Amino acid sequence: MSAAAERDGSRLGPACPIVLDLDLCKACGICIAICPRQVYDRDEAGFPVIARPELCAQCLTCEVHCPDFAIAIERRVPKRSAAAAAVEGD
Repeated sequence: MSAAAERDGSRLGPACPIVLDLDLCKACGICIAICPRQVYDRDEAGFPVIARPELCAQCLTCEVHCPDFAIAIERRVPKRSAAAAAVEGD
């Protein structure tokens, strides 16, 4: 397994909804502190580690609050565009 795969969270496979880009991450710890399900731990360098991916509720709290845009949460249901919602009458 490549070091890049280990660092970006892809080592966790397709079932993990969290993608970390540690090239963008400054190890601020906001995601660790703010996660309501305590999905993250810190590694020895202080960077976030996806320790419990099965607990992720895909609430997007970590993604929204990450100042480095280093976290992406793959949503269960893809977002619809405003145009598509208007056509469907939502």
